[in-house]
This record gives sequence, C-alpha cells and structure tokens, in this order.
Amino acid sequence: MLFLVPTPIGNLEDMTFRAIRVLKESDLILAEDTRTSAPLLKHFGIEKRVFAHHQHNEHKAVQEIIRFLKEGQKISLISDAGTPAISDPGFLLVREAIKEGIEIQCLPGATAFVPALVNSGLPNDRFCFEGFLPVKKGRQTRLIALSNESRSMIFYESPHRIGRTINDFIQYFGEERQASISRELSKLYEETVRGTLLELKNHFEQHPPKGEFVFCVAGQES
Repeated sequence: MLFLVPTPIGNLEDMTFRAIRVLKESDLILAEDTRTSAPLLKHFGIEKRVFAHHQHNEHKAVQEIIRFLKEGQKISLISDAGTPAISDPGFLLVREAIKEGIEIQCLPGATAFVPALVNSGLPNDRFCFEGFLPVKKGRQTRLIALSNESRSMIFYESPHRIGRTINDFIQYFGEERQASISRELSKLYEETVRGTLLELKNHFEQHPPKGEFVFCVAGQES
C-alpha cells in the first residue's frame, strides 16, 4: 500500500497521531529532501529507511518503487511540508500506482493554501488553486487566461519573486483588485496582509519579504 502523509508546514503540533503511526509502520519512507525530513522523523521517534524522492529523480525512481509495492511493502511519501503532490512530488507515483492496481491512501492533514484562503476574507465557496506560476515560458499566457477568472485564485510564491508577481497581477488584474498574502503560516512570525494589489505592493516595498508566501487574489467581478 502507498500512503501519502502530510507533514506540518511549520508548527510540529500539526502532525496527526495517525500520520505518526503510519510512518512508524512503514517499511520505507520517501522524502522530498532527506535533510529536511530527518529532524521531523527524529522528533517523533520514527526510525525507518528513508529514500529521496524529488522532482529530479521521480521519473527514474517510479518503477522501482512500484516493484517494492508489488512485493508487499508499505511505503509512505512525505514532502518537505504539507500534503504530497500539492506543488510537490507525488503525482507521477500516484498515477502509476493506480495503473498497477495498488491501493493508495492519502491522509488528511496540513496544507498551506486552505488556512491562507480562509484567512483572506475572500469568497471561498468556489476557488481555483494555481500553485506556482511559470517563471518564464508560459507566464504571460497563464496570466492572460486568469484575467477573466471569476473565482478566488490561490498562488504559491517565493520571497525573491513576490515583488515581481505583485507587479504582474497589477498589470493583468488591476491595482484595485482585492488580495491577501499570508506568510510563515503556523510559525512564530505568521502574518496575513490584506488589501488591494496596490496596497500590498506598497506594504512589501516598505517591509522586505521573508518566508514562504500564499497569495490569494479575488476573482473578477461579473
């Protein structure tokens, strides 16, 4: 059986009892970055074989993992933070496991975009999750397509690109579009800044961005 196990996005208290049990019962743990997962596993007393499984090796590793699963091994996949396959490795392995008739369980747990959307105050009855925008190729095409999106939109962004992304959103969505940016969710310096895109631009020009960001943008009003 293949388990997808969410891990905390910051606060270790967000790890579930079930996640700890499943990891302790696993024959093998696949981790996006073994250096990042090591302190987490040590904290919860989880001593298992850990293999790296990330975007640079997942294509080559999938068939070997499938072979282990067919041999009856219980394998868990974790990412650096949050739920595997959400803007992280996992999709390819899940797709192949389904093709091979292997049972899969994805545990409920931490993910960054849900608290960010709820905190934003933007409509959340319907929304679209966009993850990371293309850095170069396809970026303009994606933004043009989203300029008429009526649902709230959710993006992930890194601190060194947040300024560029705000400017792009102003260009394609307009400076008066309502938005919200959350950073360091569940951590000591958690912060959510709300306002128009222009107000967010001014805020982060005065306060250098730090941490990982979830960017929620209101949809176009009909």
